[in-house]
Amino acid sequence: MAKADHTFGEIRLDRVSRGFDGVMALQDLTLTIRRGEFIALLGPSGCGKSTALNCLAGLLPLTGGSIWLDDRRIDELPPERRGFGMVFQNYALFPHMTVRRNIGFGLAMRGVPRHEADPRIDDAVRMVQLEAHVGKLPGQLSGGQQQRVAIARAIVVQPPLVLMDEPLSNLDARLRLDMRHEIRRIHNELGRSTVYVTHDQDEALSLADRIVVLRDGRVRQIGTPEELYARPAVLDVARFMGYRNVFEGRVEDGGAERAIVVRDGIRLAGTPRGALGSGRASVAIRPEELIPGEDGPGAIPGVVESVEFVGREYAATALTADGLLLHFRSHQRLSLDEPVHLRASPERVLLFAAEEGA
Repeated sequence: MAKADHTFGEIRLDRVSRGFDGVMALQDLTLTIRRGEFIALLGPSGCGKSTALNCLAGLLPLTGGSIWLDDRRIDELPPERRGFGMVFQNYALFPHMTVRRNIGFGLAMRGVPRHEADPRIDDAVRMVQLEAHVGKLPGQLSGGQQQRVAIARAIVVQPPLVLMDEPLSNLDARLRLDMRHEIRRIHNELGRSTVYVTHDQDEALSLADRIVVLRDGRVRQIGTPEELYARPAVLDVARFMGYRNVFEGRVEDGGAERAIVVRDGIRLAGTPRGALGSGRASVAIRPEELIPGEDGPGAIPGVVESVEFVGREYAATALTADGLLLHFRSHQRLSLDEPVHLRASPERVLLFAAEEGA
């Protein structure tokens, strides 16, 4: 199957909005998807990510803004004229059709002659590694194999953009990991752009070139996985990206690159994410960055509240004297009620203006 060529360029969303009965499900989404790029739309349920995907696909009309493929406006076109491929959460396969007929269905609907369709179907089958299953019905396949059929059906039409709506949510944990690798492999081999909807941070981090974090229909941050993991721009993005320890403190020294926050005798150095000003700030620390250490300046004293063995380390919580519950990790076995002193390097302690956590 041919890789993307000069006819498949950028997809541009310009202030795209979607509302219904006065409620805005998506507001002013502006995004340029570069040729061959893998974009993840990430956020909790109801954040607007599936609405954005359905607007791209043409399944929902816009109430504001526009969508462009290179210099051609496409938001007024019906779904079938946009030429995008779509992979649904529930696979949406025809149970009475073989794998091969399911994959070739879109080509048949487009009137592609058989002598052209057959080699394209062969290429798609090879790409998803289902050569031994082309004569089977969907009911004879595993969940992962059915998902591969759905992917092959989407890509066989050679779309400029492949849209995936939580395609792994119905698979078990082990199969999800395997299919992540397969989806990225297929994307790389195909060379077309992909937009992938998920609520799973690990999926987005492992698959995407860039991640769009949405909340309440609004974009909160767009960046690479590395940027979102280490440098979330606002507190709600930090929370969603795994910063489980969030608490407030008083700003004692509000420097631009390093600041000091004080809370009930605890004095922490951290890295500001934006202007802090004076008054209070919100502190955010990942559990894996908060580890037991020696007592002394910068240490947070507490008592072990819970311990879980999670493989190569222990996931634990500690309760401070003022009732703050902190999540941390340890390579050493801990006992309940054991005193600990938790530390994190200032580069890993992020500080946000307090109103960001409101």
